[in-house]
Amino acid sequence: MEHAITVVNRWTRERGGDGESEIVARIANGERQALDTLYQRYAQPLFGYLLTLTTDHGLAEEILQDTFVAAWRAAERFEARSSVKTWLFGIARRQAHNSLRRRDLTVTGDVGLDQRPSDGPGPETALLRNADQQALNDAIERLRPVHREVLLLAFVHELSYAEMADLLDVPLGTIRSRLSNARRLLRDILETAETER
Repeated sequence: MEHAITVVNRWTRERGGDGESEIVARIANGERQALDTLYQRYAQPLFGYLLTLTTDHGLAEEILQDTFVAAWRAAERFEARSSVKTWLFGIARRQAHNSLRRRDLTVTGDVGLDQRPSDGPGPETALLRNADQQALNDAIERLRPVHREVLLLAFVHELSYAEMADLLDVPLGTIRSRLSNARRLLRDILETAETER
């Protein structure tokens, strides 16, 4: 089974091209080839992101298809206030939450989240640089979904704080806090794993 980070890293190396707003405009005009182009560019990173919301590959694939159907329907309303990437991730997130709600599964939430920022960057930066990929993947999988999601959006999908705040519909300060807490928790997991070796 391929891990979400591996899928996205491969996509990042293979992706290319600009003019994505034009592609969405062509989709709005009913051009199926434009939708295929958008699918080719974003299917892998969206699938990797959906795997952070549900670990069920089949369900993630179903939600991915629903995402592109929703993008097809919503293309005429795209106003380019955000990037096409952020727009698609937002659609994917809403589709995942709707699908999980219909299935009566737990959706990532904020209940009980510590909103206090940590004291800033520290030794976690060096630790993360030195951790091997498998140990890092395992540590990320152990995080709560809300922390895993913000880490992957920031470092794998390379969304800005503002894009993440827009996507997750939370204040910018909450994004900073979640990211800081996620990094701290990830550091703690990696340090614990290191001492257990």
